[in-house]
Amino acid sequence: MRMAPGSQPRYWCETDTPVGRLLLAGDGQALGRVHFQSGPHPMQPSPEWRADATPFAHVCAQLGEYFSGRRRAFRLRLAPAGTAFQLAVWEALRAIPYGQTVSYGELARRLGNAAGARAVGLANGANPLPIIVPCHRVIGADGSLTGFGGGLCIKRALLCLEGAACVADLFSAHELAHVANGAPAGCPID
Repeated sequence: MRMAPGSQPRYWCETDTPVGRLLLAGDGQALGRVHFQSGPHPMQPSPEWRADATPFAHVCAQLGEYFSGRRRAFRLRLAPAGTAFQLAVWEALRAIPYGQTVSYGELARRLGNAAGARAVGLANGANPLPIIVPCHRVIGADGSLTGFGGGLCIKRALLCLEGAACVADLFSAHELAHVANGAPAGCPID
C-alpha cells in the first residue's frame, strides 16, 4: 500500500507504549503523525485538533500487537506530509523487513542515488510516522546506531524487540527478554 500525501490532522490522542507515551494525529481516515511524548520535545496538539481516540483504534491495536511480538508489519492508512523525495524515502523504509537493518548509504543506493546517503538521512530524520514507518531500521555504515527522534535507547529497544542482529549481540539473553517484555535494555523510559 502506498502512502498518500499528507492532509491536515484533525484528530489526536495519546497512547502509552513500552517505549513511552506516543501522540497520534490524523484526519480521521489516515494516520499522519506519531510523536514521542516522553522525549525532550513533547508535541502540543494544534488548538483546532479534536482529542478523540476513536479514529486511532486500529493504530493502537496494531501497536499493541507489534510490542507484544505478534505483528511484524503495520497495515494502516497513512498520510504523512512531506516532499516527493521524503515520501519516496519513507516508502523505501517500509520495505525494510522486520528485524533487519540497512545503512543510509544502502538505502540511498536502493533509491537510485548512491551518493545520497546524507539526503536519505535527513529524510529519515523527518519521518513523521516512527515505528509505523520503521526509520529505526536504518543504521550507520559501520553498524552503529545513529540518530533517532525518540532517542537512541528507544531505537535500540525497537531493534532488540525485533531481534535485529546488529544489536542482539550487544545484550545478554536476560536483557533481550527484558526488552521483549516491554522495557528497553539499560534505558529507563519516563
